[in-house]
Amino acid sequence: MDGKTTKDIVIIGGGIIGCTTAYYLTRHAAYNPRLHRITLLEATKIAGGASGKAGGLLALWAYPSCIVPLSYRLHAELAAEHNGRERWGYRHVNCGQLSAIGRRPKNITITSAENGDPNQTSVSLQKKGKGFPGGGRKKAASIPDDLDWVVRENLVSYGAMGDLEHTAQVHPYFFTTSMADLAEAGGVKIVIGRATGINQDGNTVQSVSYIDRQTDMPTTLSADVVLLTAGPWTRSVYPPAPISALRAHSVTIRPSRPVSAYALFTDITLPADFDQTLGNASRSRRGPKSVSPEIYARPNNEVYACGEGDIVLLPDSSDRVEVDEKRCQDIVDYVGSISDELRDGEVTARQACFLPNVSGAASGPLIGETGVKGLLMATGHTCWGIQNAPATGKLMSEFVFDGRARSANIKELDPRRVL
Repeated sequence: MDGKTTKDIVIIGGGIIGCTTAYYLTRHAAYNPRLHRITLLEATKIAGGASGKAGGLLALWAYPSCIVPLSYRLHAELAAEHNGRERWGYRHVNCGQLSAIGRRPKNITITSAENGDPNQTSVSLQKKGKGFPGGGRKKAASIPDDLDWVVRENLVSYGAMGDLEHTAQVHPYFFTTSMADLAEAGGVKIVIGRATGINQDGNTVQSVSYIDRQTDMPTTLSADVVLLTAGPWTRSVYPPAPISALRAHSVTIRPSRPVSAYALFTDITLPADFDQTLGNASRSRRGPKSVSPEIYARPNNEVYACGEGDIVLLPDSSDRVEVDEKRCQDIVDYVGSISDELRDGEVTARQACFLPNVSGAASGPLIGETGVKGLLMATGHTCWGIQNAPATGKLMSEFVFDGRARSANIKELDPRRVL
């Protein structure tokens, strides 16, 4: 982009990818607020989708490997520059794989299959990629002394996946909103409205159409450059994009006492009558005997836990995502089966969101040019959006101002290979 020419830049999507993109655009050496008008267009609210409901785990063994080291380093730099420790809970954590025998629920509220579909299948969130440590084979049980909020007598095995140098975390909602605030302070204008289309003149971007959230009126934004960061809603704005959506449920729990900083990938074997104990015989006949919730302790005396995903129809916007209360209660019961602190804690949120996946055999995310002049794309980050957002945002700023990615070789993530 010519640094001396006035340009209208529109980012579609106010999740973590859009917000970090906005942030790094304002930090690029070529950015000039008098010449470059940047608009961040978000349908509902900043961090209204997965970016506000994710786990926030950062790991050097995440994927894809071409951007993970860069993004992990940028997370540390952002936290150091903007007091991320206090502002969005950045800290290093221990991480491990844990196998245990689950206990029958105690003092539970009876539920029924009417709160969820007992025939509904579960889908892996695919957090365990090629670089996942351990390969599923854990060492003999030798639990760290400070991991004292898991019932010891029920432990089968534990294996460390990385030390404090290799894993960290942020609170996704606070990280995303902080990036938006910092971008806004740098000159980005945030507009709340649902994008309905990217208008072209031939093969060149011309404008973005949207429905204004406040007036409910159709409006148009002039655009020389459009950065499509709409996550699972990418196809609703740009139909050729091969992006599908997977719903994921999670809960947050205030434990009965503060717990140590661990992220746990679990494999819990449930008693044969576990679901019957819950008054849910229909699920006990069909449900799995082994479950694998992920559990992340947070610094604000909160524990985040999530289960497997499911495939349901994607709603029009993030504020219309339906929560399956039964799936949330399952997560609560599963993690409580191995921890007194979680079983006796207070559930503070039951929530659901949609994750963007690249459809077909291609792997994601997709970052870069699309073949349409002025249209760039950054989407399909699956469950690693928070981890890979800083690198994605920085690379998108380079595409805009330098015409190419400079900080990493991301040829394998080129959207044009699947468009």
